[in-house]
Amino acid sequence: MTLTETPATACELSPEEQSIVEVVRDFVDREVKPVVRDLEHSNTYPEELIEQMKRLGIFGLAIPEPYGDVHVSTPCYALVTEELARGWMSLAGAMGGHTVVAKLLLAFGTEEQRQKYLPRMATGALRATMALTEPRGGSDLAHLSTSAVRDGDDWVINGEKTWITNARRSDLIALLCRTDSTAMPPHTGISILLTDKGPGLTIGKDLPKLGYKGVESCELFLDNCRVPADAVLGGAPGHGFAQMMKGLEVGRIQVAARATGVAKAAFDDALAYAQQRESFGKPIWQHQSVGNLLADMGTQYSAAHQLLLYAARTLDSGRRCDLEAGMAKLFASEAAMEIAVNAIRVHGGYGYSTEFDVERYFRDAPLMIVGEGTNEIQRNVIARQLVARGGL
Repeated sequence: MTLTETPATACELSPEEQSIVEVVRDFVDREVKPVVRDLEHSNTYPEELIEQMKRLGIFGLAIPEPYGDVHVSTPCYALVTEELARGWMSLAGAMGGHTVVAKLLLAFGTEEQRQKYLPRMATGALRATMALTEPRGGSDLAHLSTSAVRDGDDWVINGEKTWITNARRSDLIALLCRTDSTAMPPHTGISILLTDKGPGLTIGKDLPKLGYKGVESCELFLDNCRVPADAVLGGAPGHGFAQMMKGLEVGRIQVAARATGVAKAAFDDALAYAQQRESFGKPIWQHQSVGNLLADMGTQYSAAHQLLLYAARTLDSGRRCDLEAGMAKLFASEAAMEIAVNAIRVHGGYGYSTEFDVERYFRDAPLMIVGEGTNEIQRNVIARQLVARGGL
C-alpha cells in the first residue's frame, strides 16, 4: 500500500471513483513514465498522451450530466490530478485551466453557454483555458488593464495577457477584462468574456521556462477583438472578479494536487534509491542523515496530501473554501520544493544528472509556489480569513 492508497483516502471515494483513480495510476505507470524523460527534455508537446487522456474521460471529470458522462467528487478529481503530476506535472497542467473554466460555466454560465461549450469540453474535443495575468499586473487582478467596450451587439476587446497555458491548443478562453472603467470599487467593473479564437486575437511567443515543458505558456494579444454581447459569463457584466475568485478555489486545489504529485514522485524515487544504493557496507537509508531526510519527506508529503483532501471535501460541502484551498496550495507547494531538493541530496551526484528524474522534479516544483496566485498572496488570503472567521 502506497501513501496515496491509505484507508482514509479509500473511504473518501465511491468504488467507481476508486476505479477511475486506479485507471489513471495505471496509465501513468504504463504510458507516461516510459516516455516522459525524452518528451520533457526535448520540450515536445505530448500529443498522444493528451489524446489518451481524452479517451479516458479526464477532461470531463468535473462536468456532470446532462453535459458530460462522468462526474466525480473534488477529492477524486484531486487524486487524479496528483497521479498525473506524479507521472509528469505538465499533463496535470494541461487539464487545470480547462477544469476551472468548466466549473465557472457550471456555477455562473447561462444555460445557452453551458449547452454551447460543456458537452464538447467533456470529451476534450474543445479545450479551454483562462486568461488572467497581464505583463504589468501580476497578482493585482482588480486593476487589470485589458478592456472591453460595448459597440452595438459586440464587445470590442483590447489588451495583453501573459503566461496563458495551453493557449495554442485551446479554442475557448475565459478572458478576465474591464468592462466598466468608472466602476467603484474597481473590481466591480470586471467581467469574464467567453472568447472564441478569431480576428483580433493573436497568440504570441511561447515563453521559455525552467520546467513545465511540453505544454505551452504564451503571450496573448487582443487588438479590437470582437465577441458577441452574450459572451459575458452569466449574461450580466460586472461580476467577473467575484466569479473568478470562486473559480480559483478549484484552481488552487488543482495546483496543490500538482504539487503533491511532484512531491510523491520525488519521495518515491528517493526512497527506492536509498534502499538500492550502498555506502560503507550498508544501504544509505540506514545512515541517519539520509534516514532523517526520508522521514521528513514522507511526513511532509502525508501532511500535504491530507490538506489537499480536506480542501477538496470543503469545496464539495458548498462552504467557502478560500482559506482551505489557500492552505493546501501554500503548504503542498512549499513541501514539494523541499522534497525535490532533498531527493537530490539523497541521490547525491546522480540527482544532478539529467539521466535521473529528480532533476525534473526540482525544475517543475517552483511553478506551484507562484502559479494560481503566489504563496505571498496565499498567506494574505489565509490571514484575512483567519481574522474574519475568528480563527480555526
